[in-house]
Amino acid sequence: MKSSSLLYSYGANNPSDTANWQQPISYYCNDDTVDTFPIAFLDQFFATGGLPSINLANSCPNPPFPGTSMPNCTFLGPDIEACQAVGKILTISLGGATGSAGFSNDSQAQVFAQTVWDLFLEGSSPDRPFGSAVLDGVDLDIEGGSQTGYAAFVTALRTLMASGRKQYYITAAPQCPYPDAYIGTTLNAVGFDAVYVQFYNNYCGLNNYNNANVSMPSTNWDNWAKTVSPNRSVKVYIGAPASSSAAGSGYVDASTFATIIQQTQSQYSSFGGVMLWDASQAYANSRYDKAVKNALTAGGTVVATSASTSTAAATTTSASGSVTAATVTTATATTSSTASVTGTSCSEVSAWSSTVAYVSGSQVAYNGQLWTAKWWTYDDVPGGPAGVWTDTVSC
Repeated sequence: MKSSSLLYSYGANNPSDTANWQQPISYYCNDDTVDTFPIAFLDQFFATGGLPSINLANSCPNPPFPGTSMPNCTFLGPDIEACQAVGKILTISLGGATGSAGFSNDSQAQVFAQTVWDLFLEGSSPDRPFGSAVLDGVDLDIEGGSQTGYAAFVTALRTLMASGRKQYYITAAPQCPYPDAYIGTTLNAVGFDAVYVQFYNNYCGLNNYNNANVSMPSTNWDNWAKTVSPNRSVKVYIGAPASSSAAGSGYVDASTFATIIQQTQSQYSSFGGVMLWDASQAYANSRYDKAVKNALTAGGTVVATSASTSTAAATTTSASGSVTAATVTTATATTSSTASVTGTSCSEVSAWSSTVAYVSGSQVAYNGQLWTAKWWTYDDVPGGPAGVWTDTVSC
């Protein structure tokens, strides 16, 4: 998966919100904003005929294949392949908040791995919901039940994937409290490529980011990735609501989220990017996804004592909370943060500007003081309430 990538769930949006119903999935692949699409959800593991069932809300209202509860969504196959042709990763997400998921034992889980392989990956079945389209992997969004069988399922699926003709991914979407109650043991037992930690609908939501109770972005999930996970290269994503209506709690505006992203990106090497719930909500919220992608790509981990500038895309937030695109100047760090300030003149650095996006280590002159940015910042006044600037020295 790409470093600092953006993904959002597709499929299980609010079916009653007809004004913002999701478009065909190819609609969301028309630009470079989003890299990965977990298609949500395979919500029943064992339904009619012993096969699973998927619920994609308005995205696939078709009736099921005969003798099953699996809807015939083969019309989506060409769209999936079109997205893959431009480099997008598409996976099937298992579970969900209201899903009927789980196994009685390891043997049942291993058989289910073959079923998933046959229905969605390189296997063969007359009931493939997306026809000949071959997805790029599986996501486990398990939010209830026992953890019995999940390690066996992942292990069996890995074995099948190893015989495949392409690269596959296995990811999970745990809740932010660590360890996760429904998938935590599995995360410790078998390797995952990424975890999309849900920082919403929990006490550790992004709206409580500055609260000491927040477990990530901080040491817990980063420490898990580096010292507990069998895959020490696993990436940790911040899962976030794409609008205030996308979750019960946890939503933050684009400017606040940009600060969270940049701080996490600079402090934790396990950081992989952002997951948004979901596609239609992001589009309806003035393309919240674009603001997030700008934050992911504008910053970095380089620190400096001097800066060069270049034109880049950034975002501004109106009083109503909507995000609009803007063109601003981005300060790029160029020298080591260990350099010391030897003089008391600010003549060699630029004055602070509200239309410049600064990265960690950038220095500016403001109100007779030399200020150094702690992390990525845009339109935050030195000495102001955001606390993103360090008063380095008097000029």
